Amino acid sequence: MRLIKNTWTDSVSDYIANTEKDVRLMLEAIGAKSIEDLFSDIKPENKPRSFNLPEGRSEFEVMRHLKNLSAKNATDLVCFVGAGFYDHYIPSVVDHLANRAEFYTAYTPYQPECSQGTLQAIYEYQSAICRLTGMEIANASLYDGGTALYEALMMARRVTGRNRVLVDDAVSPIYRTIIYSYTKNLDIEFVEVPVQHGQSDRAAIKKHLDDKVACIILQNPNFFGAIDDHSDIASDAHRVGALVVESAYPISLGLLKTPGEMGADIATGEGQSLGLPLSFGGPYLGFMSTKREFARKMPGRVVGETVDANNRTGYCLTLQTREQHIRREKATSNICSNEALCALRAAIYLSCVGKEGLVQVARLNYEKAEFAKSLIGKIKGVSVKQSSPTFNEFTVVLPRDPKEVIAAMIEKGFAAGFPLTRYYKNMENYMIVAVTEKRTKEEIVRYTQSLESVLWN
Repeated sequence: MRLIKNTWTDSVSDYIANTEKDVRLMLEAIGAKSIEDLFSDIKPENKPRSFNLPEGRSEFEVMRHLKNLSAKNATDLVCFVGAGFYDHYIPSVVDHLANRAEFYTAYTPYQPECSQGTLQAIYEYQSAICRLTGMEIANASLYDGGTALYEALMMARRVTGRNRVLVDDAVSPIYRTIIYSYTKNLDIEFVEVPVQHGQSDRAAIKKHLDDKVACIILQNPNFFGAIDDHSDIASDAHRVGALVVESAYPISLGLLKTPGEMGADIATGEGQSLGLPLSFGGPYLGFMSTKREFARKMPGRVVGETVDANNRTGYCLTLQTREQHIRREKATSNICSNEALCALRAAIYLSCVGKEGLVQVARLNYEKAEFAKSLIGKIKGVSVKQSSPTFNEFTVVLPRDPKEVIAAMIEKGFAAGFPLTRYYKNMENYMIVAVTEKRTKEEIVRYTQSLESVLWN
């Protein structure tokens, strides 16, 4: 292997296994005279000055370094953190089936006629998401909840031909950061609408709703854990031709109104709660479903059921023509993978839990959170926000900086919550606490006692 010089940085790259002859032949086939010619469309100011790559290490050195880093992680904490990602129980069958080689090694089926098992699994996933959200059609899955929300607002722009987007301030700030970043160079006007008593401010939304609005982005339960029925907002939006994009917490749909029941046009959400471990931040799963009339405006792949020449059931990619690998710059989305393995885990989880099981899981989440609220609210100097009903997540106000409290609670064996001041400057002493079906009565009691001890002892 010859070393290939990177002329952008004047450094030598020894990790590219191409000889100078290989490079010359590839450039000839492309029709480019040089590497610089190949990348001539990239402006000089956008080219990296340096990749700043350290010297290489041996496998042994790398493994030792990674093990030392992992040893710093606190892996045995009792988790009360939420903010969009939750410590739910994962039935053992999910790992048992999803880790089988025929599933674990499968990738996006570019040749669907050879991928019947994968296609069937995706079809069943889509069907489950439709039933879960109360919508008519779902795609084959997206990267995560934030990128799914971005894809939904872009879809709303295509449907309406409009460029103004209303965003409820209680939509996850993590998601809002994603959509603002993804659309930074696009002609989109965002209008953030503040919340009132933890819920969507109807008066403020009506003030901004007009025939220039492509969609309004809502979340239920919202980032503060508050439950809201957005049916009236959906009716108001539809009167001016705007769409409603609803980001939903899938477990809550075992008890709450679905996006479809509230009149939403596009439903999205983070599917991590459906059989995916927290796993230090991913990979996760974005789901999307919509009304049938918007099917051709939806990004990603859609698997359909059909029959072969012998009238046997088969599966095929019925919609995929808008993908990057086919239409390039004319594509409505640049999604190239459908997170098939993550979607499979969600399908197995929902199949395993079932309709009645999901209701039971949702009820446990709600009731255990209410129990925690009743105990935490009795701690001196602590108030639990009660302005609106919540699902399994709620907001508390502490007499001290939550970041200090969270650090102290780690020493007592708890991941105590999420400090809202990270995203909301006017909420210095606010913290979100999440309670899932995994939390026992004893753990909730110990958490409350430890929190009181940290605050006052």
